[in-house]
Amino acid sequence: MFSSTLMSASTRNSSAELDKLAAAIEEADTIVLGAGSGLSTAAGFTYGGERFRRYFADFERAHGFHDMYSGGFFPFATEEERWAYWSRFIWVNRYTDPPSPVYDELLALLRGRDYFVLTTNVDHCFQKAGIDRSRLFYTQGDYGLWQCSEPCHREVYDNEAAVRAMVEAQGFTVDADGALVPPAGGEPAMRVPAELVPRCPVCGKPLAMNLRADDTFVEDEGWHRAAVRYREFLRRHERTRVLFWEIGVGGNTPGIIKLPFWRMTAANPRATYACLNLGEALAPSGIAEQSILIDASAADALHRLAR
Repeated sequence: MFSSTLMSASTRNSSAELDKLAAAIEEADTIVLGAGSGLSTAAGFTYGGERFRRYFADFERAHGFHDMYSGGFFPFATEEERWAYWSRFIWVNRYTDPPSPVYDELLALLRGRDYFVLTTNVDHCFQKAGIDRSRLFYTQGDYGLWQCSEPCHREVYDNEAAVRAMVEAQGFTVDADGALVPPAGGEPAMRVPAELVPRCPVCGKPLAMNLRADDTFVEDEGWHRAAVRYREFLRRHERTRVLFWEIGVGGNTPGIIKLPFWRMTAANPRATYACLNLGEALAPSGIAEQSILIDASAADALHRLAR
């Protein structure tokens, strides 16, 4: 087992580490990519600031929260208002393309290589960029899926058509590129018609987001198939030159990506661990010689790597 003492990217030259990562990508037999929320933030999917106010200024005035994440936990008085909020949230974070080409540049680096992607992100950006679904395990759910809030059964439901109907009922339009356009010269409605509130087709209770927030999260057959593919991929490559490449992974759920990557690197002397994370590029001292630590914006680093 590796030492629990952590070393920081602050002790290393960022440019030299980026060059080492470029070489490691070329030399690896396979790449296991672990992606967290920092990657989507780098792509422009920010939850606060101007982007939040563009779509949720009315909710901010009415309820006093100042970012999309906080709004997701607000106790709305009615299902009609709650789904007005969530339908906007889903559309702009799942059915709209990110402003920056970060995912496209990452795919260009992976194309033609033997790779697998493990992600805690739920915004579908990997699929939209063209990542082969058979090489992807999205562990924490998907903004594009609903489940029974109970849950009374273990199925999930695509929500694009229903969400589009909700945002249009509030006065928004969807342009040719899929972007959500607020109503001109007026305020959007802060509720959806009662008949648009999604309900479970089995028990009639409200549907909920298929997001891992508690023990009601539904792991459907697709989720379990992806889990098996990931485990099999790791098994097949456990003694090869593997690059365990972590991007934008914070400390909220270290047991999904960060800690397993450290353990697998320590267990395989031919493996390399790379951490690209602004302000949080760390690794245990026990795998120091196998680690590449880059304290930089994922957008800047991937743009340089993809050139």
